[in-house]
Amino acid sequence: MPRPRTPLLSTDRIADAAMELVDEGAPFGVNAIARRLGVTPSSLYNHVRGRDEIVELMRGRLGERYLPQLVGGTWDEVVEGSLRAQRRMYAEHPFLIPLIVEQTITDPTVIASYDHLATTLAAAGFPEDDVLDVVAIIDAFSIGMGLDLASPDEVWAPETPTETLGRLVAVGPRGAARSDRAFESGLELLLDGLRLRLARYELD
Repeated sequence: MPRPRTPLLSTDRIADAAMELVDEGAPFGVNAIARRLGVTPSSLYNHVRGRDEIVELMRGRLGERYLPQLVGGTWDEVVEGSLRAQRRMYAEHPFLIPLIVEQTITDPTVIASYDHLATTLAAAGFPEDDVLDVVAIIDAFSIGMGLDLASPDEVWAPETPTETLGRLVAVGPRGAARSDRAFESGLELLLDGLRLRLARYELD
């Protein structure tokens, strides 16, 4: 009998099956992935060590799809490009966020993206003992705005009288238009704040 042209299992296939389960909101685990692929759980262990490695494989797949090239340009262009890419990534895979944020990052593609951001900030003049703080702030903003983009069209639905919120909701944008507007405002605030911080460093 001729051998199949592609192997039945690979780390890529395992990661993709795991992402399908998570994106569907289905139970995630080695047994569930094995069922999705039509193999036994023991077969998966020939390719992965367990759940943690699968989570990191999924992180790597996200990095390949959304962070394939390092953003170039000035430091603020790098920050903006990174934020836009990460927001889209988190918005399109919101159920993956709890899994990847609880685990230490080791995937080479994702590490390279963080290293590029940290190197760019340090080269721009941000003190090295502040760089990781800025990276964490950028991370938190991109995760938050990704979840915001993935949220329902109607974020607020007051059922009791409000002084201001209800009026603003009634006349404001909804859905992606609301989220995009909030993201652009937040991005401007974040970059302006970082520019002011960098200017203070340069005066010291």
